[in-house]
This record gives sequence, C-alpha cells and structure tokens, in this order.
Amino acid sequence: MWNPLSWVMEMAAIMAIALANGGGKPPDWEDFVGIIVLLVINSTISFIEENNAGNAAAALMANLAPKTKVLRDGRWGEQEASILVPGDIVSIKLGDIVPADARLLEGDPLKVDQSALTGESLPVTKGPGDEVFSGSTCKQGEIEAVVIATGVHTFFGKAAHLVDSTNQVGHFQKVLTAIGNFCICSIAVGIVIEIIVMFPIQHRPYRSGIENLLVLLIGGIPIAMPTVLSVTMAIGSHKLSQQGAITKRMTAIEEMAGMDVLCSDKTGTLTLNKLSVDKNLVEVFCKGVDKDHVLLLAARASRTENQDAIDAAMVGMLADPKEARAGIREVHFLPFNPVDKRTALTYIDSDGNWHRVSKGAPEQILDLCNCREDMKRKVHSIIDKYAERGLRSLAVARQEVPEKSKDSAGGPWQFVGLLPLFDPPRHDSAETIRKALVLGVNVKMITGDQLAIGKETGRRLGMGTNMYPSSSLLGQNKDSTLEALPVDELIEKADGFAGVFPEHKYEIVKRLQEKKHIVGMTGDGVNDAPALKKADIGIAVADATDAARSASDIVLTEPGLSVIISAVLTSRCIFQRMKNYTIYAVSITIRIVLGFMLIALIWKYDFSPFMVLIIAILNDGTIMTISKDRVKPSPLPDSWKLKEIFATGIVLGSYLALMTVIFFWAMHKTDFFSDKFGVRSIRDSEHEMMSALYLQVSIVSQALIFVTRSRSWSFVERPGLLLVSAFLLAQLVATFLAVYANWGFARIKGIGWGWAGVVWLYSIVFYFPLDLFKFFIRFVLSGRAWDNLLENKTAFTTKKDYGREEREAQWATAQRTLHGLQPPEAASNTLFNDKSSYRELSEIAEQAKRRAEIARLRELNTLKGHVESVVKLKGLDIDTIQQNYTV
Repeated sequence: MWNPLSWVMEMAAIMAIALANGGGKPPDWEDFVGIIVLLVINSTISFIEENNAGNAAAALMANLAPKTKVLRDGRWGEQEASILVPGDIVSIKLGDIVPADARLLEGDPLKVDQSALTGESLPVTKGPGDEVFSGSTCKQGEIEAVVIATGVHTFFGKAAHLVDSTNQVGHFQKVLTAIGNFCICSIAVGIVIEIIVMFPIQHRPYRSGIENLLVLLIGGIPIAMPTVLSVTMAIGSHKLSQQGAITKRMTAIEEMAGMDVLCSDKTGTLTLNKLSVDKNLVEVFCKGVDKDHVLLLAARASRTENQDAIDAAMVGMLADPKEARAGIREVHFLPFNPVDKRTALTYIDSDGNWHRVSKGAPEQILDLCNCREDMKRKVHSIIDKYAERGLRSLAVARQEVPEKSKDSAGGPWQFVGLLPLFDPPRHDSAETIRKALVLGVNVKMITGDQLAIGKETGRRLGMGTNMYPSSSLLGQNKDSTLEALPVDELIEKADGFAGVFPEHKYEIVKRLQEKKHIVGMTGDGVNDAPALKKADIGIAVADATDAARSASDIVLTEPGLSVIISAVLTSRCIFQRMKNYTIYAVSITIRIVLGFMLIALIWKYDFSPFMVLIIAILNDGTIMTISKDRVKPSPLPDSWKLKEIFATGIVLGSYLALMTVIFFWAMHKTDFFSDKFGVRSIRDSEHEMMSALYLQVSIVSQALIFVTRSRSWSFVERPGLLLVSAFLLAQLVATFLAVYANWGFARIKGIGWGWAGVVWLYSIVFYFPLDLFKFFIRFVLSGRAWDNLLENKTAFTTKKDYGREEREAQWATAQRTLHGLQPPEAASNTLFNDKSSYRELSEIAEQAKRRAEIARLRELNTLKGHVESVVKLKGLDIDTIQQNYTV
C-alpha cells in the first residue's frame, strides 16, 4: 500500500522486529506478524474492491465509448469507433469527435478543432482530400471520410501519453493527505512526550518504552482510511450510474454534493424536446401559398434520416414522410450550424428547375431575405404573440437558382411563413425545481430561445420570471431597474437568461464561480464544451454530442432534471459517508494516543501492542461496511470542512480517552466496581486488567461510528443492517476474548462474564454523552463570532475560506426571497438536537408550495373569469354551469 499511513505501519513492523529486541526478551514476533496480517488484510480488501470498482467503471465507460456512423454492406449504421478498420467509410457531422485518422471525400468543407492535438487555438478548414485526425472535433459542416489509421497508429494514439486521465482525484487526495497528516502529527506528538517522560524522567526499561510507542503507532494510524474512502466513492459511482448518471471523474461526486447553483438547458432538460406544430397558427407571408405548402417547404429543408427534433417535427406534419422528397431530386443539403442557425436544401423539380429552400431562426431568415422594415415589424409582432403563449418560432424561405449550381448565390430570397413550435414542459420539472430549491440548489434556466418564451416556461414551471436577455450580461439593454445592478449581482439574482450563445454560458459560469458558488452546467452541443469544462460539475445530458460528453464530468443516460436532482441527493449520501468516517478516524487517533499515553505515564502501565492490533483488525473489518451504510443526505450543499472534522474528532476523542483513563483508575486504584456490582477485584492482576481495558476500548471505539454517522441522536437514525451486524459480530469476538482468552504473550487473562457485563454497562452509560458533545461542537462552530474569529486562520494544510458558509446562507436567503419565499423566522437555537434546521427547511418547502399554489390559482382565476364572462354574454345560468363543471 503506497501511502504515508501504510508507511507508518510498516515502520511499526520494523520496530517490532528490530528495535523491540532487548531487555532479556526475544524479538516481538507476535506483533510483527500481527502488523503484517493487518497490512495484508487492508491491501487485499483494497485490491478486491478497487478491482471490482474498476471493472464496473470499465463497463460503465463502455457505454460512453465514442460511436460513429459507418457504411458497411451498403447500409449506414452506428458502430463503436473502436471497431473501425482502415477503408471504412464514416460520416462526420457537427459535434462529432473524429473517430480515426481519415481522409475527407466529396462534400462541403469542414471546420475542425484540432487544439487538443496540435495546439491550434482556432478551428481549421478541411476540404475533400484533406486528412483529419482522431480526437479532433467537428465545429461546422458534414461530410463523409475514409478511415486511413486507427488505434495506436493514429496521430492521437502516438501522442496518447500527453492526454490527461479523466480519473484524477486531486482534491480528494489533498483532503485525505490533510487528515492523514493530522493523525500522523498527533501520534508524533504523543511519541515525543512518551520518550521524554518515560526514559529521562521515569527511567523505564527500554523494552517497556518501545512497546508503549508501538501501541500509539499501531492504534493511532487509520490504516483503512484510503481503502474506505476510495471504496465508498467507487460504490457510490456505481449507484449513480444505476440512476442514470455516469461519473467520469470521481471528485465530481464531492463537488456535486456541494453544488448550490445549477445552470440548466431548457430544451430537453426542463422540456420534453418533442416539438409539435399547431397548423392553425401557421402564418403565411407569400401570395399563392397556403399553410400546407409552408409545411411542405419546411419538411423539404429538413433531413429525412438522422433527424434532430425540429426535422422530425417538420417531416412528421406530413401525411407521408416520403412527401418531403417526392417529385424532386436532392442536390445539396446544408446542415444546421450555430453560426447560421438554419438549414437549406438545393433541389431540382420535375421540370428541371433548380430551387433552394431554407428554415431556421426568424432573425437569420429575415436577414437572408433582406425584408423591408414593415415586413420585419409584422414578423416580430407574430413572433411576440407566439412567445407570449410559450411557442418558439421557425421561419421558412425559398429562392430560385437560375444558375443551376449548388455553389451559386441564387436569386432573391422570399420570406414564405412562420411556424409555431411548442415544446411542452416535462411533467416532473416543476416539482423537481421545487425540490432543488428546498435542497439549496438554485436552478437557472439558460436558453437560446426568446426572452418571452423563457419567462413563460419559467412561469409554468414555478421557477420565477426574473429572466434577462443575454445582452444584459454585457451591460447592454438594461432597463431602469437594472442600470445600477452590477453584472455579477445580476447573474446571481436572475432566474435565467434567454437568447444565450455558448460564450454567454461560459461567462455565466465564470461569474458565479467568482462569487464562490459551486456551479453545475448542463449541455449537449459541441459549443457547450467550454462551459462544461469550466463548470465545477459539467453535465452532458442524454443524447449529447461526443464533444460535450468529452468535456463533461457526468454523463446522463436519462433525460430530464429529475435525474440531476436525484444524483445530487445520492452524491450527498456518498459524501456524508466519507465525512462520517473521517470524523471517526480522527476521533480514534486522539482517543488511542491520549488515553494510552496518560495510562502509560501516570500509572506506568504497559498495554499490550498485540491487543491493540486485535482492536485495529476488528475495527477495520467493521468500518469497511460504512461504504454501504444507510445515511441521510445533507439538507443543504455540503463540502469538506476540515475545521469541523478536526474539532469534532479532538473533542470526541478526548472525551473517550478520559473515560478510558477514569475506567482504568477505578479498576486499578479503587474497589468501586467490586463494591457496586459484586464482582471480584482485579486491581492486583495485571493480565485481567489488560482484558477489561481491552474490552472497554474495543466497545466504545467501534460504537463511536454510530455517533459520527448521525446528524441527530445516534439511537434515532437507524444504521444499515450490514454495519450493525459487523459491529455485533466484532464485539461478540472481543467479549469472548476478554472472558475466556489466556494468552501469556499478549499478557491477557479471562475476566469472566461478570466483569464483561460491568464493562459493557460502563461503556453504554458513557456512550450517551457523545451525542451531546457532537451537538455542542456543531453549535459552537455555527456561531458567527467563531467564524469571524477564524476568518483569516489557516487550516491544517490548506487555506480555507471560513466566511464562505455565512455568504452561502445569505445567498440562500436572498434566493428564497426572490422566488417568493419569505426568509423563515429565526428559530431558537437548540443545543441538544438538530431539529431547528429541519424545521426551517420544512418551512421553506411549505412556502414554496404556497407560492406554486398562488401561481396556479391566478391562472385558474383568469380562466374562471373568462368562463363567467362568456356565460353572462350568452345569457346562460351560471349556477347550473358551476354545478356541472369545475375550474
């Protein structure tokens, strides 16, 4: 095991066999073998679990393996890029990562981003006959190509050592190192104190001193920590994948647990991305053309295969999809790209005349047609009417091509019509957004649609209408209420932005991160890649392009926002397990070092290193089960708080050490247990005291995990069955050892069931105050004065922003106010329970429900008033109507 914690244990093994050799005694072979067994057990468990996790991860990543369209046996089909061979014909389009080195065939030029390979910052243009390299990203265009090299023979394969792995765990490793260093330093301090006191002052025998040092080394090192935390993350990653979220980077689990802002796409995430066209609302702007012909032209400007959502909606409006190409011969199809925002088809009709038809964003089509101002005003008025009803607009135009060439500019474009597109919200989006807000995650809608559409969708989903156009991000087009508002504050307070381009997404993420937020960003297109890479958690939605998947940290296999919120809750559970264990590990280190150091120095009692090994082995076997423990997710965004971990560990560990010292004093120096419980005195039997002390340390050391795993009273939050079973089994073994074992080499002798019962009773009685100490620490750490006192202090190994939690609380309050949620009244602080935070959260949830109900009633009242006015106008009996119908 290659980490500092195992190095310390290996050093203890060397001490046991090399230094513990003197004083008329042979080398300490039992301790040496015990340490080696402990290391082997941890290494074996780590290898098995990490191997299983690696196999699971490999299976999951296989689902993300790049796929490509390949022509085989005369048919186009989707295949994994890994099975391509030279000579295969592949299709490359916008958003694809080039699957292999290939030479372009006939077609329009491509714009290819080769920055990952060559360092070129701008996309390069590649035409027929040019070579494109594996790993490049198609930024514009569509073409076919023939594969010329695959695998390690590609340009990318030869430079594979330059590509960073996606499984880096840098931040996690820093935290693990910080906690490990704290434990090592605590042990080092204890060892130094023991050496100074035992040898120069007390003149203890050499062998006795070495054994006491071994007790601190063996018992204080949390040797299982790297394995427990790694396995917990691996198991959590597998569980996330079962929920539809595949984790490409392990540390994304930690960051998702702390995410407080989610910038979400509208289309496909908040909505179904299943577009429909209301034929009755189609507007025609060209004489001699009816609505059916507008739909036909829109279908002609669409793909009949490999369609996107808009293409599918247009072709689906026809009685027979084949009508889209009936009676014409396709010459050239211009695919959609983010710059032109339109598609176009050049075709020849049955008379041999050449035509071109285009569909796309209204603004782009208007510019294409060079329309007069009155025409533009009319089009914009209809677009606004569509937007007020939550409908997107799609424009259609046509032109003649007298030159009969696909490359010619053609005649003047003619604006033909406008089509309304409706993308209904997902049935669970409104409820999911409410849940997200209650969990402390603010959802911002980031959409390329018009502002009115964004506001209407926000109103329907109950997420607010405090939305702005993308121009406001540049300080432009602000109304009077926003003129004095800085852009950073505007982004923070907004419910969303409309008319957004990819560069705007990047800017939004950057500004939010500068305000100390943990930002998640969803995306699906090639141009979303920079924002996905910049975000703390880049989330590629279902059916995202290869480029978006490559740039993301988490890839969704299921559509919708609910998958993300479910992943947030699961991530918080995973993170909670890791935090619970780290607090436990620090507590045990302090408890072992302080407790055994005081006993060794005050009463000159030498505890057996071998019995500490037994405690460590049983503890490790039990604590491994925490990776599957039942936990409650944190109600608010969470993150590594070293201050909380160290403070809680020091206080709980010190309390346990003190209880052990008191127990030893009462057993060794008094007849308290004999007088009160009728057991025989063992004060003069060193070996029996060893058994009793071993059992007391073993019971409370393992029972501590039930305190650190719970947010409220430890006996209220039910642990997982596996953890309870492991605890009971380990303590059954420990109790039998204390009752029956008679090992001379370990200096223990059975104490009988009477004393075992006394030890259990003592441990249970002094277990309950642990919860009180936990609540007290949480109360002290949450105090504002405490934060101010430590504002500029440095954590153990890393600079920590101690003001961040206070800012997050203020931010959450401001967001609740913006969303119509009044900040909850300050609940009285309760020292002994954690119900105040839950009471506040339930109040937030109730206020969110109330706000949604008010919005629903407003809509119903508007509809009800309309019904009543119609009834009165027609002279109908309103009472009869109300008896038969309800609004």
